Amino acid sequence: MSIGNSPEDERPFHDESQEARSSVGRALRQARIAAGLTVDDVSSATRVRIAIVHAIEADDFAPCGGAVYARGHIRTLARAVHLDPEPLIAQYDADHGGRPAPTPAAPLFEAERIRPERRGPNWTAAMVAAIVVVIGFVGFTAFKGGDGGSDAKQQVADGATPAPRKSAAPETKKDEPAEPTGEPSDSAIAAAPQDKVTVRVSAPNGRSWISAKDHNGRMLYDGLLKKGESKTFQDNSKINLILGDAGAIQLYVNGKKIEDDFQPGAVERLTYTKGDPEVG
Repeated sequence: MSIGNSPEDERPFHDESQEARSSVGRALRQARIAAGLTVDDVSSATRVRIAIVHAIEADDFAPCGGAVYARGHIRTLARAVHLDPEPLIAQYDADHGGRPAPTPAAPLFEAERIRPERRGPNWTAAMVAAIVVVIGFVGFTAFKGGDGGSDAKQQVADGATPAPRKSAAPETKKDEPAEPTGEPSDSAIAAAPQDKVTVRVSAPNGRSWISAKDHNGRMLYDGLLKKGESKTFQDNSKINLILGDAGAIQLYVNGKKIEDDFQPGAVERLTYTKGDPEVG
């Protein structure tokens, strides 16, 4: 006969506090239901895909594409269902090994990538070439006009009577095109037709994956924009953008700088149209 604890006493202690604590996905789902919103409503308000919303509510963060983007989606969804995002993000970090280090933006959009189509014309190079041609033409015209004056003086010296000049109205000197100012590509944007929308995307603060489509959904660019690089897109009515790391991007729309305070690591989906810059 042995003396000691019974098998019932040796069973591991059952911690009910872990079960009582609501997970991040469960908290978001309960708040959404309490707010009377469907998954479609939340997806439309946040532009987070329906499949990702379902996955996050099931505590499956793999479709987010990384810890940085998972935290961004949690923050966005929490605000949409009227929750304070910071406790949820802190809980996510505690459950997944702490605050993550920044990761490249490209993996998030691997599922959305499609084969890039042929690029459109390089409008910046075309505008610069047009300016050079106009300056050359004005200079050539001025040079020929100077030669004509010399010929008239020679005729007077030889005794010939110069033909009377028509002076019914003073000649109007053609305005020469102004020299480009500011950044090189800004002049091309400023000279863009008013009946089109022109968007310039630059990456002065770091690299970011970007996608640009025209009003027909045709892909204009899909790739990684490295630090210091820039791209310019133009369309008759609108440009649709996806920015993988909006905090690294600076936008110029129709010649005007966009002053939106994009956060590092934030994913932004933007639409710009003709006229003054405004988010579509």
